[in-house]
Parts: sequence; C-alpha cells; structure tokens
Amino acid sequence: MNDHRLPGELCRLFADGGRGRGLSAGLPEGEVIWPDPGYTGQGEPVRPAFWMSDEPATGDDWRRFREEHPRSGLWPVLLDESAQPWSVGQVVPDDPVQIDHFTAEGFMAEVWEEWVAQMPADALAELEPYGAICPGLAPAGRPVADPDVVAAWYADELAVKGMPLGLVAAERGADALAAMGWQGALHHNEWMVPLAAVVRSWEDRFGARVVGVGFNTLEISVAAPPADQEHALHVAAEHWTFCPDNVLQGPGDLHGYAGQLIGSHAWSFWWD
Repeated sequence: MNDHRLPGELCRLFADGGRGRGLSAGLPEGEVIWPDPGYTGQGEPVRPAFWMSDEPATGDDWRRFREEHPRSGLWPVLLDESAQPWSVGQVVPDDPVQIDHFTAEGFMAEVWEEWVAQMPADALAELEPYGAICPGLAPAGRPVADPDVVAAWYADELAVKGMPLGLVAAERGADALAAMGWQGALHHNEWMVPLAAVVRSWEDRFGARVVGVGFNTLEISVAAPPADQEHALHVAAEHWTFCPDNVLQGPGDLHGYAGQLIGSHAWSFWWD
C-alpha cells in the first residue's frame, strides 16, 4: 500500500500537526473528541484528545491501525461506554512526558505503605505471603507469543461487545492512556500519569499491550504471563496496588487472585 498523509482531523491530535506521518488504511466515519473545559477545569483545550469512530469496530479494525502505528503515530483503543466519558469529553489529557517522572516501583511502594497503614491488623491476611512489607516488582515473564499477536487476539475478543475505535497520538499504549485523558481509576488514583508508568513497566516485563478502555475499566493483553503460583503471587501484589478492587471485590486475597493470573493472556481491571 502507498503511504498517504494523515487526514486533517487526525493531524490536529499532534502538537506538530502530524508532520511526516501517514495512514494507508482507510479511515472510518468518525470525529475528534475535545476535552470539556467545564470538566477539566483547564480552560479551552489547545487540541483534541483523540479521534473516535461513529460505528463499532472489529478486531480487524484494531489490528489494521495497530499495524499502521509506526507510520501514523496513532495508537488504537477500543472504547467501552462511548457516551460517558468519551463522546461528552469527560477526559483530562496529560503530556506523556510527565510519565518519565514516575516509576512502577515508586508507585507500588507508596500505595502499599498508604493502604497498609489504613488496614486493620486482621486484614493483612489478604496480603499474605507479604503482609505489611511491599515485595517490590515481580520478575519479568517469559514470552510465549508475540505481543502484537496476543493483542490482536484480545481485540477480537473485546470487539464482540460492539465498541467504537479510538485513535490516540501516542508512541505506546501506556502513553495513550495519559494522552487521551482517561480517568478510569475511580476512588483510587484518578490521575493517570503514575498509573501509566506502571503500564509501561508491564509492557516491558510482560509484553503487555493496551487494547481497550472504558469509563472505569482497562483491558490489557499479556504475552508473558506468570507461569507458576509463586510468580503469579508477586504479580498479584502489583495488581493490588494498581487496582485494589480487582482483588478485594474478586477472590478477596492475593492467593486466590494469583490463581487467575497463571497463564492468562488478558488482564482486565475494574475500579468501583
């Protein structure tokens, strides 16, 4: 296929106007989504946060635009609950450069200390075998498949829900979360930037890819999942600091949650 310049509406997503970027895949009907100044409290936005298709996307749509990413600079995401927050602009975009100021280790240690300090002593059993001591980051997983192949598989799985496609000006999926202004970690850490640092680390250690987002959900594919209980427990500890509701409103403790992670190629997060 021949390269073509980005359509003008997509160029508006980039600070440099999309200079030198192209898109050979046909663009479905859709529109750019602007942050609502009344929601952000930041005044009139300089540029839109992302582009969103009018109609539901297929897994093939996600795959096509993921393959286009090196030339387009646009990361595809499937968008659950299109009315709120997406089409009404309830997003607070951040510059992904800010993610560089945070680390997954730092976020995990800070949340562990803060949450343990608020827990009654008998509740620490939920965090066994670690208890009050943060175990730090888990070792990297061993890839069992190509990360983009796994991501395309998960896009197929999610697309049956009938979600529109979003395109975000970002170099990687973790950065897309900040660039598009996702605020889904309700009542936990609504500023996306530190969480994006954790997702970056998962991209590097577990072949993770951001595939879909919703009002209070995040869908990630995983090419190098934990393969045994010990490793899964360590990963479960990270998930507890990232999304406590996954553990506390799910199995109830790290041991039970870890069992769900062994060999799983999809991590689904939900914040209450």
